[in-house]
Amino acid sequence: MKIAYISSYPPRECGIATFNHNLLRAIGHDKVAVSDDSFVVAMNDAEGLDEYEYPKEVKYIIRQENQKDYIRAADYINTSLADACILEHEFGIYGGESGVYILPLIARLKKPLITIFHTILKDPNYMQLTIIREIAKHSSRIVVMSHRAVRFLTSIYGIPFSKIQLIEHGVPDLEAKVENPVKQSLAFKNKKVLFTFGLISRNKGLETVIEALPAIVARHPDVMYVILGTTHPGVVKNSGEEYRDSLKRLAKKLNVEANLTFINKFVSEEELFDYLTAADMYITPYLNEAQITSGTLSYAVGSGAAVISTPYWHAQELLAEDRGRLFDFRDSEGLSVIVNELLSDEEKLNLLKSNAYEYGLHLRWPSTGQVFIDVLDEAVSKYLSEMEKAGKQIIDPDMMPAFSLAHIQRLTDDTGIVQHAKYGIPNLKEGYCLDDNSRALILAILAYQQNKSKGALDLLPIYLSFIQYMQCEDGNFRNFLSFKREYLDEVGSEDSFGRTVWALGYLISNAPNNSYREFAKDLFLKSADHFKRLTHLRGIANTIIGLAKYVEAHPYDGHIREQMDLLVAPLKASYKVNKTSEWHWFEEKMTYDNGILPLALFCHYEVSKDQESLDIGLESMAFLSKKTLADGYLNPVGNDGWLFKESPEMALYDQQAIETMAMVLMYFKAYEITGNLDHIKQMYLCYQWFLGENSLHLPLYDHETKGCGDGLQPHGVNRNQGAESTLAYWISHLMVLKALESEYEYIQSGDLLSFQKEANI
Repeated sequence: MKIAYISSYPPRECGIATFNHNLLRAIGHDKVAVSDDSFVVAMNDAEGLDEYEYPKEVKYIIRQENQKDYIRAADYINTSLADACILEHEFGIYGGESGVYILPLIARLKKPLITIFHTILKDPNYMQLTIIREIAKHSSRIVVMSHRAVRFLTSIYGIPFSKIQLIEHGVPDLEAKVENPVKQSLAFKNKKVLFTFGLISRNKGLETVIEALPAIVARHPDVMYVILGTTHPGVVKNSGEEYRDSLKRLAKKLNVEANLTFINKFVSEEELFDYLTAADMYITPYLNEAQITSGTLSYAVGSGAAVISTPYWHAQELLAEDRGRLFDFRDSEGLSVIVNELLSDEEKLNLLKSNAYEYGLHLRWPSTGQVFIDVLDEAVSKYLSEMEKAGKQIIDPDMMPAFSLAHIQRLTDDTGIVQHAKYGIPNLKEGYCLDDNSRALILAILAYQQNKSKGALDLLPIYLSFIQYMQCEDGNFRNFLSFKREYLDEVGSEDSFGRTVWALGYLISNAPNNSYREFAKDLFLKSADHFKRLTHLRGIANTIIGLAKYVEAHPYDGHIREQMDLLVAPLKASYKVNKTSEWHWFEEKMTYDNGILPLALFCHYEVSKDQESLDIGLESMAFLSKKTLADGYLNPVGNDGWLFKESPEMALYDQQAIETMAMVLMYFKAYEITGNLDHIKQMYLCYQWFLGENSLHLPLYDHETKGCGDGLQPHGVNRNQGAESTLAYWISHLMVLKALESEYEYIQSGDLLSFQKEANI
């Protein structure tokens, strides 16, 4: 196997860099299983590509805050001969909010990915939670280094246990020297040495050890506390050496400055091993429990040191069974008692060292590396198997969340569905709108058809009643209603009118009982006088869809057929006026809800067999596809600038959920008419926009609330989860389930060869 490693890398002074260097060497030790041509994609913490003099195995460099570098790196790996990728993940080494820039890279990878999580947060924020879940989704295997990390991933992040592999942190394969040069250094010679190493920052709690020194020195005046390591680069950048200087002042205040030595350098592993084996005790006095993995602690145990530590998570596991001793956070008195006890009892001290040494033998890199090779073999096989399976199935139902009305029910009261939400909480101040209640009516019908959902059936009369309440005496509709049930407009927009006619037509065609059908028909026919007054294309298109649904249920109603044909005429005319050899669209710009326009023509063709409607629908759909699906995932036209006929540049953000829903509905209707399975592929590709297959590779669907974010913005997801976006998601979800049934029926029909040919299997 040839492996691509994505990580920081020496000579960058970083614990992850050291770990990845060791892993590369350990895996590469097996010359039969792993190629010498494995390479590293190195993460830079600076803009300069020449910041570090990397060794020859570094073939590509990513500048942390340069988004384009991540995309180029994915292309580099995909075109290489790498068989698999290993990603070292730690918050802080990748760019963007919480390291979000890594997502577009891994989403583009066409190689099996193994991710090693060095930090698993117990209380992640939304972005951190999302990033870990997205990385896990794209990974064939997840590696963590402690049992607690496994529990966190399954219980907090919802990652399947079967995807997780526990491999403890590797340690150097070294033995203590008979003549250790460190023992002759000034800080160690003739001293009882307490030792700490690593990048220095306030969360390391080094002051706790210094505060314990007076009580220790009183009984053992030859004690020296040695702190080896440079100050963390981020700390130096923001605060200089303020923390190190404060430790020196504290030692002076406590009259133990002669018992404290700083060795301000970053040492090699061989040197570090010498320091660890020369010390009497190793101390990690971290200030809180939230440390899931500690490389320094693993190294200390692996070297056979007597370790004393605060009870952070990794220490509780690694120092169990008398492999070390624990003291409480910030408990300098408790620490001094343990140190004095061990310095006074050599037998106890040596037992700790012996227990640590014996346990550390199985942590050594040759053994750990072999476990990684086994994981890589399994991941490659699994990836190839999944690729084969994916080639035979257009829609993967396992990738879809389970259907849930939880957020819809949260937004709905006895009046209707509330328009907006603040995060996942209904924003009652914004009241209600007809648009959303009409969409909600369609969702309720779809959900009842698909799942026989009692919850959906209970919601249906609420939305239908709201529509009736918003209808004016002349048959038109208002759009906005306050939370106090006060009308906020006299007449709604043509868009809201059209969406309401669509919803009523859909109910007339698919009502679960006659009562609802007759009620909807009354409202529908009362609005009919306004059909001929419509002038805006999207209001017209939405209305056409509703009329087509009505005609499905009443095929002999010549008046409604005539109204539908009259409405189609301006849609066709607008297309012909604006069409050029390079521009196949209805207007001089693409704006919002674009898929509705071809969809309306498809619906018209379905009930009228008008060939011109079908031709224009297919031609405009192909143009829309070219503009929005060219990158292999959906990039809807952004509402911050749109796409103009004379401009080659399309606004990328803000991307809206209703645009995606329109695309899903459009492609499914195109499939129903043509039988072309390519349209199901396109439909499913659009649906995946909600789940993270988008330009930022961030999901808009929230697995926790069962709602959907209000749009995709340049730097992330709009976390508000209003009715429009959530309804758009769940309507799309249910349409994909209908498409899945169509795909299944196609295969079951026995025409498997035709199916495979059309699906390009």
